[in-house]
Amino acid sequence: MAKVKITETVLRDSHQSLIATRMKTDEMLPILEKMDKIGYHSLEAWGGATFDACIRFLNEDPWERLRKIRDRVKNTKLQMLFRGQNILGYRHYADDVVRYFVQKSVANGIDVIRIFDALNDARNLKTAIDATKKEGGHVQAAMSYTLSPVHSVDSFAAYAKELEEMGADSICIKDMAGLLTPYTAYDLVKALKETVNVPIQVHTHYTTGLASMTILKSVEAGADIIDTAISPFAMGTSQPPTEPIVASLVGTEYDTGLDLNALNEIASYFTPIREKYIKSGQLDPKVLKVDVRGLMYQVPGGMLSNLVSQLKQAGQSEKLEEVLAEVPKVREDAGFPPLVTPTSQIVGTQAVLNVVSGERYKMVTKEFRGLVKGEYGKTPVKIDEAFRRSIIGDAEPIDYRPADKLEPELERLREEIRPYLEQDEDVLTYALFDQVALKFFEYRKAKKYGLDAEHGDPANGVHTV
Repeated sequence: MAKVKITETVLRDSHQSLIATRMKTDEMLPILEKMDKIGYHSLEAWGGATFDACIRFLNEDPWERLRKIRDRVKNTKLQMLFRGQNILGYRHYADDVVRYFVQKSVANGIDVIRIFDALNDARNLKTAIDATKKEGGHVQAAMSYTLSPVHSVDSFAAYAKELEEMGADSICIKDMAGLLTPYTAYDLVKALKETVNVPIQVHTHYTTGLASMTILKSVEAGADIIDTAISPFAMGTSQPPTEPIVASLVGTEYDTGLDLNALNEIASYFTPIREKYIKSGQLDPKVLKVDVRGLMYQVPGGMLSNLVSQLKQAGQSEKLEEVLAEVPKVREDAGFPPLVTPTSQIVGTQAVLNVVSGERYKMVTKEFRGLVKGEYGKTPVKIDEAFRRSIIGDAEPIDYRPADKLEPELERLREEIRPYLEQDEDVLTYALFDQVALKFFEYRKAKKYGLDAEHGDPANGVHTV
């Protein structure tokens, strides 16, 4: 058994999970050279919600962030999370946009692209996988882990084989809600090792309190790479902490070979940053507690906070338990989609409406209608035809890959924002987050010429959207 490798998530998923992706580039840069010497397998540093948060809340160009990180990280692979045909946005994009985004991601410094689809519909991964192969990047195809009557160790192993045949260089078990229990993890990793010939990586969250045990059993089953977060930004809705995992494996056949003293230096750097976010209220102690409701309702941590917020706005906070009980029912009606962006928001919002309106499906969101229609891809279970008709009426269901009907959009988008273009990548920023991107481009222009922008003063970096 070779030593286990570690992907450090502090630059992306851990602060996305704990402080809504608000860590600034300038807070990352001073420690990167030391992180580069640790011996990590990779640093997960980009993708996910970092792109949206950079332009929406931080007045930062996400492409510039990537370039600055790459400048300081010379020896360690940089990794990103990529939502298949959704890229980093919330709808399906045309194939030309997906291909160009992959091309620019690799050109700006990304080595490993972890590609997943919320429905585990492999058709939604194909363009991104092919583009990554073409650009010479490492394709890590991820399976959105979930529980349901149709999801099993065998079904995930079959999906892994399909992903390997599509060109995956490694497979990731992506357990976004902390649902993977230690012994199931053992069985799943074992099954994958017997089914595919590429490395297996395990990603989980501490939300339900299981993550460190799950990682340990995954390692014993033969996982090649594991995701952890340096301790100041670990646990809660984040990943298990790097240092205790490393310490647990010292002297075993799985020894990571990482130096605890060097890791302690990294932890010491991030500790005051953590304290700053606690003081500002951005790091809410609530996200650090174990929440077993995730195991009961299969609701990821971020989705739970969205449900609480929606009920609060409706003035019906007391109905949380009712909504949590409704979520699995809505999910079953919708064909058992895994609950991860964007399906978690779609199912969650519909569950809230079903409870708050007092009648199931009296009000239906556009997104839920789209999910049932097939706009997001094929659901794990075929949706009952009578239910589908009650939601979409006479509309024609979509049984093909949704992006097949999307016209190329790159050139049109480029024309639309020609006055704002300062770099080729700007067209991609606009493609993903049009109105937010325009506000950011206005801010950037104002800052460049030392002017006040109506939505921010370049001098103090305030950007209200």
